[in-house]
Amino acid sequence: MAIGVWISLFLYFALMIAIGVYAMRRATSSSEDYMLGGRALSPKVAALSAGASDMSGWLLLGLPGALFASGLGSAWIGIGLLVGAFFNWTLVAPRLREQTVHYGNAITIPSFLANRFPTQALSLRTVSAIVIVIFFAVYTASGLVAGGKLFESAFSGIFNFGGMSDYGAGIVITLGVVLAYTVVGGFLAVSMTDFVQGCIMMLALVIMPAVVLFGEGGGGFAQAAQTLNEEDPNILSWTEGLTFIGWLSAVTWGLGYFGQPHIIVRFMAIRTLKEVPIARNIGMSWMLISLIGAVSLGVFGRAYALRNGMDVEDPETIFIILADMLFHPLITGFLYAALLAAVMSTISSQLLVSSSSLTEDFYRLFLRKEADDKECVRVGRICVVIVGLVAAVIASDPDSQVLALVSNAWAGFGAAFGPLIILSLMWSRTNGAGAIAGMVVGAATVMFWISMGWNAEFMGGPGVYEIIPGFILSMISILVVSSVTADAGEYQHITR
Repeated sequence: MAIGVWISLFLYFALMIAIGVYAMRRATSSSEDYMLGGRALSPKVAALSAGASDMSGWLLLGLPGALFASGLGSAWIGIGLLVGAFFNWTLVAPRLREQTVHYGNAITIPSFLANRFPTQALSLRTVSAIVIVIFFAVYTASGLVAGGKLFESAFSGIFNFGGMSDYGAGIVITLGVVLAYTVVGGFLAVSMTDFVQGCIMMLALVIMPAVVLFGEGGGGFAQAAQTLNEEDPNILSWTEGLTFIGWLSAVTWGLGYFGQPHIIVRFMAIRTLKEVPIARNIGMSWMLISLIGAVSLGVFGRAYALRNGMDVEDPETIFIILADMLFHPLITGFLYAALLAAVMSTISSQLLVSSSSLTEDFYRLFLRKEADDKECVRVGRICVVIVGLVAAVIASDPDSQVLALVSNAWAGFGAAFGPLIILSLMWSRTNGAGAIAGMVVGAATVMFWISMGWNAEFMGGPGVYEIIPGFILSMISILVVSSVTADAGEYQHITR
């Protein structure tokens, strides 16, 4: 491995840890500081933090891999996500920022739901915290799988000693650095590192497709299109070979946005309500550029591989392979850092949200009601480590697929929390009984659908993405149960 790669990676790791130390001195004195950054994020930090924590390793591995394997039809996932993110910023962000303050200054999603529906406060905090910890353990594992794949593909044989594999070393190193800055710096460290990581990710997704297309061995758009059409005319088709169910399963990824705790918690932390539209514009611009880059990388990366006789065994490693082949070692190290940035930004956010739920919604609720802020910060740090270790165990299988793990967790959160967040913010008749029903039905439907294998094959045809039945049934449950049970007057009108 060239020394330039190690230099770039070392500088990246050092920068992340330095940000964590800086944040520790700025905002870890109270629970609100450690878990929500004191609600003081600027629009640009909130926007890129939401985007970077959202996009994870699937943006540089899973999505390009899907496009590399099956063509432009998989780009509908990105389109669905773009639309979903826009409506999330427009409908949820301003209301959640305002109402979490209004309802008891809630600093976690479970505590907001408990304050919004006081008749079911204990049940909501408990159930939502369980859902968060279970699905985030799987989601965090997907990021560690991406880190493991990077080390396995890029550092072949270097870490094969003492029973440790390259894949295992990738998991350990990725998790170790994330824990270092998350444990010491809390939410502010996570958000500030997300901002830096978001910039690195976007830059990498601009550089890589440009070099693949116009660098040596590329040939430009015309040559790439000709190469792909000669291989398979359907690769560049948005619809050819795509069934309605397949299209629907792709675009409905966007429904998941409304229920992702690690994303919507950024809305709660924006400095002022007036700055939400600014953050939305920054966040959507970043997301559009990044998704175009990821789609281009997958499609044109396949053209490059075909033109140059490359054998790509695992499509999800195309970013890693091209980074090693096409660039100077210093730039290769930077591109590896971009992949790690995608992975770490999401892992750190998920670990912190899981930790917040375990601390506020279990420890403080059931074990130590009198715990002060300093004690909760200490417990939160311990919980970060525990959830990280559980995720590492789940990720230990090197055959795991990043996109598959992400899709399962994304659907779980989207179905369990999405309809509830939307209706709790926008329909005053929503009550505690409906909230519990919707959350349980949504999560249970997703887990049942996956266990039956219906996300892979349904009624003899293509699989149906589990978020579709989960989201629909959760929404219906909330509407029906809230309508047929008594209105407990839980909604509080906000006067401006």
